[in-house]
Amino acid sequence: MIYFDNAATTKPDGDCLKKAEIYLTDKFYNPSALYAEGYNLHLDLRSARENILSHIADKSKYDLIVTSCGSEADNQAVFCAGRRGNIVTTYGEHSAIFNAVNEAKIRGVEVRFAKLNADGSVNTDSLLSLIDDKTSLCSVIHVNNETGAVNDINFIAARVKAINPRTVFHSDGVQAFGKIPFKMSQNIDLYSLSAHKIGGLKGTGALIKRKTLQLKPLIYGGGQEGGLRSGTENVFGIKMLEYASGKVFDKINENFAKINAVKQKLCGLLDKDLFTILSSEDSSPYILTVAAEGVRGETALHAVNDKGLIIGTGSACSSNEAKRHSRVIEACGVDKKLYDSVLRISFCGNNTSEEAIKAAEILNETLGELKEALK
Repeated sequence: MIYFDNAATTKPDGDCLKKAEIYLTDKFYNPSALYAEGYNLHLDLRSARENILSHIADKSKYDLIVTSCGSEADNQAVFCAGRRGNIVTTYGEHSAIFNAVNEAKIRGVEVRFAKLNADGSVNTDSLLSLIDDKTSLCSVIHVNNETGAVNDINFIAARVKAINPRTVFHSDGVQAFGKIPFKMSQNIDLYSLSAHKIGGLKGTGALIKRKTLQLKPLIYGGGQEGGLRSGTENVFGIKMLEYASGKVFDKINENFAKINAVKQKLCGLLDKDLFTILSSEDSSPYILTVAAEGVRGETALHAVNDKGLIIGTGSACSSNEAKRHSRVIEACGVDKKLYDSVLRISFCGNNTSEEAIKAAEILNETLGELKEALK
């Protein structure tokens, strides 16, 4: 079986699991407990947060709030930073932002959406035209989870701050963290990430926060995470995030080049009479989005699955939404005849060119058969 749906989730890293296992067995204590074993875990978590932070941020200037997932981190950014005036975001956001800001709109906060370019990146001029002296929050996704388009968030954040220095700038970095070489500038106030996209576990995410930013909690209770996210800490999950992030960042440039070659190999082998490539050449190496006109994406997904290939049709988090086609693909200006035919192929650092060659064979053969059957 070839697994090319890594944007939805990755396989937990076996080496990291072995290292973290002790936090399920021997070191199972509550990190908030006052006895020595609990306090020692508290110190382990402090070190873990600093190690995770160090990969993309100046740990002297940022804190890391551990959450249950990337969606919770996104929600905390929206509901705890966008509490007044207006929120500016894009039509290309993950559902965790898009649906959250629409809820904020119901609660009385004005929401403004910037247009997208054809590849799914934000139209910067459109975004900046929406920022004013009442903009409390601006949220721009780092890597579009449906097309792989990469937004230069350091540049965009600087432009936003030049218009309104008080605007809190947030980015959903779930598809970028551990994959795109990047360091946060001081213009970025908040940044979301998720463990299970890089070989960690489902149930662990984080929100990176600039230390000087005043932020309210989303979850109240015992005051964990510096009072910003209550709930007994998931030590096992946090240590898995620490170990997994260390592993991917050790090889981030090597993997970037390797997976780009895998993506280009697959892209080059796809039958252009069957497939339209939607991802741009400068998109993330980890995401390749295509469309096969006339064949529903879901039909194609199941057909290639029967032949040993696992791929996606877009954001797995949006699969339960009532709308049949992707709002992001629509906002990119893609031809309507391709709306229902989108396939998302996504990679991890362990994927190979040999897998890409086999996947192309399966895709070409299967979509050719499906199109022939529809004649």
